[in-house]
Amino acid sequence: MPLRTVRLMNHLGTRCRHTVISLDGIIAAADQIRADVLVEILPMVIDKRQPIRNLVNARRFLADVKPDLLATYNWGAIEWAAVNRLHPVCRHIHFEAGFGREEAIRQFRRRIIGRRVALAKSDFVMVPSRSLQRIALEIWRLPAHRVRYIPDGIDVARFTATRQFVSDAREGREHVVLGTVAPLRPEKNIGRLIKLFSLLADDPRFELVIAGDGPERMRLQGVAAQVSNRIRFLGHVPRPEEVLPTFDIFCLTSDTEQIPNSVLEAMSAALPIVSVDVGDIGLMVAPSNQPYVVERDRIEKFASALRELADDPDLRYRIGSENRIQVEAHFEQERMFQEYEQLLLGNVAKRPRTPG
Repeated sequence: MPLRTVRLMNHLGTRCRHTVISLDGIIAAADQIRADVLVEILPMVIDKRQPIRNLVNARRFLADVKPDLLATYNWGAIEWAAVNRLHPVCRHIHFEAGFGREEAIRQFRRRIIGRRVALAKSDFVMVPSRSLQRIALEIWRLPAHRVRYIPDGIDVARFTATRQFVSDAREGREHVVLGTVAPLRPEKNIGRLIKLFSLLADDPRFELVIAGDGPERMRLQGVAAQVSNRIRFLGHVPRPEEVLPTFDIFCLTSDTEQIPNSVLEAMSAALPIVSVDVGDIGLMVAPSNQPYVVERDRIEKFASALRELADDPDLRYRIGSENRIQVEAHFEQERMFQEYEQLLLGNVAKRPRTPG
């Protein structure tokens, strides 16, 4: 979500002025904001154990700044949504991107009720996936006219060159490279990917490449060392279009996702996807790829899907090509920009008068 927000800010350019409040103090994505974008970044680490103080601080800030539009993101900013409902200062759009590992199976009841109350009068609640749209309507019970679905988009053109030399990168080799690109956090469950690779370790064709960094890296490297010497960790990869051509099959084993950017990138690079069935992945991929989206805990079925694709290079190529067509048709970044531009600037134009 931070990277998508930065891309939107860059697209809007000088038409907007932004004040970004980082509630966890992490502002790494700010490095990608264009120099001409008018933005003030305010790290504001909060203590979730003091909700009343957080509400007071949010109310004071909104009253002082009087923004044209308040955009809140995920559960961490729910106090800001709540205070603007109780004492409206401006129009409000809330963005949801999904859940952490603690809510991968079942949501916390207090958070369900919190969203139901805080977001009931928001102008819009934005969701990037059909899965979240269903949750917002059926579980949070938000009014249907306030829930808006806009799927994430990707700059497919970045991967055009990738597609042209992807065949050259794989030409003539006998081994099959399984790969993933992910931050090494618990909810990405790369341990599940390493475990299923252990089911393939007796087949010397297979290699596993893990691109990404994070707090789980040291532990995962220890686990991998006990499984096979054909598992490689690349660390942080700032340009995934440079590593994706080295993969034959893209793998995803997360506990929770909605519309993962990594899958869109892999589809843009004309790769077949083998994934656990989370979020909208089964809807994202081309129809020919859908049989390779498997139940979350069926790692033997996951391994069988990998073997089937490993045995048939022509099938891999056909599915990858159809994935590329799919992402061009439904997940192009420019389409996302246009929809968000209409939504955001349209709501700014309809700013209500400040109460009092």
